[in-house]
Amino acid sequence: MADPLPGRAKRPVSAALAGPYGHPFHPILVTVPIGAWVGSLVFDVASHLVHDPAVLARGAMWLIALGVIGALVAALVGFLDLFAIPPGTRAFRVGLLHMTLNLLVTAAYAGNFLWRHAGHGPAGSVGAGMVTLNAVSLAVLGVSGYLGGKLAYRYGVRVADETTQAEGFAPLLHHPDRSAG
Repeated sequence: MADPLPGRAKRPVSAALAGPYGHPFHPILVTVPIGAWVGSLVFDVASHLVHDPAVLARGAMWLIALGVIGALVAALVGFLDLFAIPPGTRAFRVGLLHMTLNLLVTAAYAGNFLWRHAGHGPAGSVGAGMVTLNAVSLAVLGVSGYLGGKLAYRYGVRVADETTQAEGFAPLLHHPDRSAG
C-alpha cells in the first residue's frame, strides 16, 4: 500500500522534540551510547593488561551507565521518528526491528552494569562473562546500527527530499572579482 502522504517519514512528528526538517536529533544522540559502550569494551580489555585493573574496570562500569542513560534519551527521540513512518511499510518493519534490537542491547547493558555494581563494585580485572556480554551487546548494536543506516540512507527516513538536497549541488554564482584559488 502506498503512503497516502509521500514524504511523511521525512518530516518530524515534533520539530521541537525530534529535530527540525533535515536535522533529526536521533542520529547525533546515538553517538553517546555508542561511544560510551565502545569505550567500556576497550577499558574491559585493557583491565587485563595493566598493573591496576580496578581503575579501568570502574571506568568501564560507569561508561556502561552513561551509555544506558544516553540510549534512553536517544530512544525517546527515535520513537518520534518511528511514528513518522507509515505502518505496514518495509521502512516501518525495519524501524521496529531497529528499535527492538536497541532496547534489547540497552537492557543487556543495564544488566551488565548491575552485575558489575553488585557487592562493592569492581576490584580487579573485568570477568570473562562481563567482557563477553559487553562484546556480544556491542555486536548486536552494530547490526541495529546497520538497520538505522538502512532507514536513513536507503529509505530516507528523516532525510530531506531530493529537491531540497539538490540545493547543495547547485553551482555557486561566479564572481569575477573573486579568485578560484
